[in-house]
Amino acid sequence: MDKVIMHVDMDAFFASVEVMDNRSLRGKPVIVGGISERGVVATCSYEARTFGVRSAMPIYMAKAKCHNGIFLPVRYERYKEISNKIFSVFNEITSLIEPLSIDEAYLDLTHVNKDSLYIARFIKNRVKKETGLNISIGLSYNKFLAKLASDWNKPNGLKIIKKSDVPNILFSLSIDKVHGLGKKSVKNLNDIGIFTIEELYKLPVAFLIDLFGKFGAEIYDRIRGIDNREVKIFRERKSIGKETTFLNDTDDKDDIKPYIKSFASSIASIMESKSLSGKNITIKIKTSSFINHTKSKTLTRYIHREEDIYKEACNILEKLKLEEKIRLIGLSISSFKEKKIEQLSLF
Repeated sequence: MDKVIMHVDMDAFFASVEVMDNRSLRGKPVIVGGISERGVVATCSYEARTFGVRSAMPIYMAKAKCHNGIFLPVRYERYKEISNKIFSVFNEITSLIEPLSIDEAYLDLTHVNKDSLYIARFIKNRVKKETGLNISIGLSYNKFLAKLASDWNKPNGLKIIKKSDVPNILFSLSIDKVHGLGKKSVKNLNDIGIFTIEELYKLPVAFLIDLFGKFGAEIYDRIRGIDNREVKIFRERKSIGKETTFLNDTDDKDDIKPYIKSFASSIASIMESKSLSGKNITIKIKTSSFINHTKSKTLTRYIHREEDIYKEACNILEKLKLEEKIRLIGLSISSFKEKKIEQLSLF
């Protein structure tokens, strides 16, 4: 029995919520992410995208591309409120839901005794009625194709990819549509003349394994419609982190340490609430020329206390060679285990 997998994606979510709350913004280039020149775009309306504005783009660059853009700060609590309403609609259909983010999820409909197209239209109508927002939905027999389908005719899209459609339906698409191929991998393939999935399809599996390691075999299968990943109800959190962009670039480590201290406090609070300990500490920096660097340290013990996280982070920071000023600093912890409550012996 083939699986029935749905991928749902809330179109330009943050910007759409802002337009819903303020109708005067309708049809205008709304850019969410902050009003400071030092920030980055979280998301933007489709009107802003026509100017070349994209997520993760520095605000100053977005302003240069879109002179009449309306720049708004992130209101995460409001977005979470709307997201919860939408996910409650999903829960009426199935409990097999894998949230990918606040605005994206997989649903496994394999054992839901209703036509999948009917369910998709039901969800779209309910979400529109209860929140006023549009969502895009993709349906297929695995996760890769369902996600590809949801992106097919956004915004407000609905697409089904059947087994009989594969692989021909994929051939004209750019290789950057293949889940798992990041910018570096795409560039490596472009450098050898591979730009479309059809061109990628012609490469032997051994070549892809040489290029990408064991992941090359997954790419080989994926573009042939093979993807055995399950919809996971609980996604394991891989890391907990915080980062910020400075008002002014700096190369003074003493200026940076108060931010590290604040991050350590926030991360420790989150870990405490989830009963987690971790042993991999990572410092991330972005230089004034927008180059990202990370440096990690794997400890011999698990930690969760603020003072321990701060101490280890500072040790990493001290070993960093700051060859130019930095504009962003981040701290994260990973390699988790669940803390167990130890019962003290009376003896």
